[in-house]
Amino acid sequence: MSSARDVLTPDALFMLNAIAQNGSFAGAAREIGVVPSALSYRVRQMEEALDVLLFSRSSRQAKLTAAGRELLTEGSRLLLDMDSIAHRVKRVATGWESQLTIAVDAIIDFSILMELSAHFFALNPPTRLKLRNETLSGTLAALTSGQADLAVGVSDSFTNSVGLRFAPLGDVEFVFAVAPQHPLAQMAQPLSDSLIQTHRAVAVADTVPQGLGLTFGLLAGQDVFTVPSMQAKLDAQLRGLGAGFLPVPLAKPYIDQGLLCVCEVIRPLRLATLSYAWRENPSPKGQAAGDKALQWWLQQLSHLKTRKALLRQAPQSPQLGVELEL
Repeated sequence: MSSARDVLTPDALFMLNAIAQNGSFAGAAREIGVVPSALSYRVRQMEEALDVLLFSRSSRQAKLTAAGRELLTEGSRLLLDMDSIAHRVKRVATGWESQLTIAVDAIIDFSILMELSAHFFALNPPTRLKLRNETLSGTLAALTSGQADLAVGVSDSFTNSVGLRFAPLGDVEFVFAVAPQHPLAQMAQPLSDSLIQTHRAVAVADTVPQGLGLTFGLLAGQDVFTVPSMQAKLDAQLRGLGAGFLPVPLAKPYIDQGLLCVCEVIRPLRLATLSYAWRENPSPKGQAAGDKALQWWLQQLSHLKTRKALLRQAPQSPQLGVELEL
């Protein structure tokens, strides 16, 4: 009889996940490229070795038992740990990460990130680059959960997080803006909260994976139109679909063209103080830090002009938006 150590292999965990995702042995077999009987045999081997049932036999569908769900959950963590070990080994050997993931908040000018990425790729590094769109607390959550190595655009309210390093990115001022045809544009100013509360607000969804996330500028009981990005929020407000605070650098061109109206409000105007953050991974003396890609990005973020451009506060030319000191 096989032992638990014999049957709990990466391939077996991948197989379990495929069966659970497909809801049947036949569907999983087609995905993996084996016959269903082979999957059934592997599952029986695992059940015998663990002395538990992993799938319920009372249903025509392949439904995990509580023990099966626990095995799949812990097994997924094990696979992530194995990937992490492989990445660390390569980092120690070469000094370059196999992949660098950057969580980018919705307030950041993504085109500047693309330009920085182009300069990074010009170095021909062995590191794969991955950019993640995040919003509000989701930006830092991607870093703390290990899904990102660098977070750009973190609110200063999170800068006391343990085990992370933070550096200032800059301040962004917000204005309360609506389309000229919006009812609030015709109201006497300054606008009170009680008046604003009767009109729909446009809000960007917090991308934090658990919990309710954060919202800014919303009033209790107010109707809310939730959108996935800051650009979508701008688009919604330009169409008169709602009201809300917008970053001045993003809104100013449309204000200057008369496509948005700035409204005075009784509440204090928003000023967001932002940072960028990363995890420190100190290595023993004499060993490579394995963070050459991260260090390159931190070097670029140390330049004031780059930080201003990321917050849409620096003039940009069509060919080159920021000056990099490479």
